[in-house]
This record gives sequence, C-alpha cells and structure tokens, in this order.
Amino acid sequence: MSDHAEKDTIERAWQDVVATARRTAAEGLVVGTSGNVSVRVGDLVLVTPSGVPYDRLGPDDTCAVDLDGHQVVGTLAPTSELPLHLEVYRNTPAEAVVHTHAVHATAVSTLVPELPPVHYMTAALGGPVRVAPYAMYGTPELARNMITALRDRTACLLQNHGTVAYGTTLAQAYDRTAQLEWMCQVWLTASSLPSHSPRLLSAAELSAAATQLHTYGQPHRH
Repeated sequence: MSDHAEKDTIERAWQDVVATARRTAAEGLVVGTSGNVSVRVGDLVLVTPSGVPYDRLGPDDTCAVDLDGHQVVGTLAPTSELPLHLEVYRNTPAEAVVHTHAVHATAVSTLVPELPPVHYMTAALGGPVRVAPYAMYGTPELARNMITALRDRTACLLQNHGTVAYGTTLAQAYDRTAQLEWMCQVWLTASSLPSHSPRLLSAAELSAAATQLHTYGQPHRH
C-alpha cells in the first residue's frame, strides 16, 4: 500500500472511530468521556484519546498505537483503557472494539456472574454473556479478566464497570454492544416483578438460534 493510500485508509478509519464514539454518547451508552472505541488498521490500532469530549475530536486528533502500545500517530494520550483494547486484538480476530459504561449492563454486572439467556440474541454473542471479575480500570489485571470472560464470546460485562464487545467492523462491534445493553434491560425489567422469574432459553434453544442466525443472519429485535 502506498503512503497516500495508507494515509487515506487511516483518515477514513479515524472518522469511523469518532462517529462511533459520538454515537455511544448520543445513545446513552456512556456519560461524558467515559468508554472508548478502537479499530485496527494493519499493525496499527486507532483509539479514542483520554479525557477529550467526542464532539471536539477532529481529523487532526488521530491517535494510533502499535500492537505493543507505542504511540505512532498523534499527540493526544490514548485512552487509559488501552491495555484492554490491545488484549482483545492480541487474543481474538477482532478488527474493532467498543467499550461502554451502559447503565443496564453495568447494573447486571453487579448482580450475577453471567447474563441469563433471556433472548435468542444471546446466541449472536456466542452464548450467555459472562461477567469479568472486578479489577481497577486501565490495569493488566482487568485486561486478563476480560479475555477470560470473552472466551468463545464476542462480548462480556466488566463487573462494576461496563461492557466490551468486538467485531470485524465498528458497526458490528457497536451493534453487539447495543444488543447486550438491550438484553440486560430486558432481564432487569423481567426480574423486577415480584413473585415472578423470567423464563430462560435452554441450551438446545440457544443452539437452534445460533444455527438460524448463522444461516439467515441477524434479524431485527422483536
């Protein structure tokens, strides 16, 4: 790839990162500058910087690191959650990662070790979504806990913290994040009714849903 083509690719990817970050704020998945977004471009990871409101990010604010975490583009400091993003890229086929502090998902992370399978979209994330044990944000310990929770999954909850989801594109990573938050809201709502327990999907039902999703793709939520 020529230097010009590589520059264009990075510029377009950065536009997608900023647009996705702004969407997490606009749709209530983060508050202020919490949460972060990244995308992989070859051996580079473009990631939102630390402490800068997303609506203030522009083309000149591109922030990129190599897979060892060394900054190679930009002057703004990468997010403090950079270890989390890099751990995903090193251990999964991810091309994009979205991390949020979504309200319902964070609430669920304080209650159970995994999100019970209340909806067939559980299958789209690889199965019941696990909760990674709590560790201080920005630490290697949190990144290790997260990777364990992500085994055979494309999303997980971070205890007393939020969500992580990855995909082959930012659009897919974002959609998985939104699906997870929605399922958490469904479970919390159903669980709040006195003397009632939500019906959960069986392993066989999830397997059938996974086959259907693989064959026909992801439907709209019903």
